[in-house]
Amino acid sequence: MARLLLLLLGASVLLLASAVTAQDCLSATFSGGRTFGKCNSLPSLSASLHWTYHPENGTADVAFRAPSDPSGWVAWGINPDSGGSMEGSSVFVASQDGSGAVSILMTNLESTSPSLTNTTALKFKVPAGPAAEYSDRAYTIYATVELPRNSTQQFTVWQAGPATSNGGISPHPTAPANLASTQRLDFLSGSSTAAPNSKLHRRNVSSSSSSDDDPFPLLLSLFFCSIFIFFRLQRLPSFLA
Repeated sequence: MARLLLLLLGASVLLLASAVTAQDCLSATFSGGRTFGKCNSLPSLSASLHWTYHPENGTADVAFRAPSDPSGWVAWGINPDSGGSMEGSSVFVASQDGSGAVSILMTNLESTSPSLTNTTALKFKVPAGPAAEYSDRAYTIYATVELPRNSTQQFTVWQAGPATSNGGISPHPTAPANLASTQRLDFLSGSSTAAPNSKLHRRNVSSSSSSDDDPFPLLLSLFFCSIFIFFRLQRLPSFLA
């Protein structure tokens, strides 16, 4: 029985850690009074994605946030054709020029060495112009996208890297976190899975629409109950343990 309680305690710790991660994206606030129905703490680059899906027209209002130095850049987008790859994606890139003004680039990554040409002809429609801001050492990209093929399941990509001295965009690092920055996301349910070439695991969405669904208090109670039962068990006679 002691072994069973140890397993229960370990599971409680893992669930509690997962709930804390969910709380991180739920606590985010945005300028202009913007709010979003769901969020996902992304599994690499300390980034998060927040969105509201509109089933009536197949669009999603998105906010992508990732930490960066002021001289760096961040990007988020969708690859409608090939999961697990930046190549073939249409992305929004946020960066700053030499004066500190934040700009946003819309571009298609046609290869592993893209031209980064600014274009409105992405692989999905953008009903409203995107925007970007830099605050508290993080970029936030705001965009409204029409989900390709009217499907809620999309391969999403994100990235971060350095900029050149004149504000141009330099190639991103090839660290494991950069190479793992893609996943398949269901904009309706919020569930996500690793892209085919990624070592990431399945993750679940956090919803900001109702505090009554917050699992954190329940998991916290389970954690402390497990500790209490475990130590009570240690005081039982050995023939009962």
